[in-house]
Amino acid sequence: MTDPTRRGELFGGADGVRRFTGPTTGDERRMLVDVLCAQRATLRLKCAGLGPELSLRSVKPSTLSLLGLVRHLADVERRWFRRVLAGQDLPALFSSTADPDGDFDGATDDPSAIAAAWEAWRTEVAFAEQFVSEAPDLDVEGDDSWRGTVSLRWVLIHMIEEYARHNGHADLLRERIDGAIGM
Repeated sequence: MTDPTRRGELFGGADGVRRFTGPTTGDERRMLVDVLCAQRATLRLKCAGLGPELSLRSVKPSTLSLLGLVRHLADVERRWFRRVLAGQDLPALFSSTADPDGDFDGATDDPSAIAAAWEAWRTEVAFAEQFVSEAPDLDVEGDDSWRGTVSLRWVLIHMIEEYARHNGHADLLRERIDGAIGM
């Protein structure tokens, strides 16, 4: 867009528009995967071009930051796809029972911490994408201590909701950092 008229048109330009080009009819799996992919791309876009600023907090007393969101979503990806659906007995990456907010509280401006968070997030997303592509159908099930038995279909819907909610946070965090607004 060369002459943006709405806040939603001001961030990301053509790259932002390309995120939402998946199908709007047809195969359920493809639609869910494409919408989740667009939400993941939105998180990357909201963090693009930032370094140590990723760790800037929203407002006291909150520990919410863009880097905290990356760490949190790496943990969420790991939980639902590896632990619940694939049945892997693995700990969370950034939080724990003793430190349930470690994903946010531990987000620092250390370049190695930033790199580790992005690497963890990319690794968990890659696992999730492979798991979904190899699943025979959306009715694959796993057992979760919070929700009980869940299907891959439910997990995909939940992940879309999780990213969409946190991408709303990312909108405000990014605007606070450098004024970038919009989609």
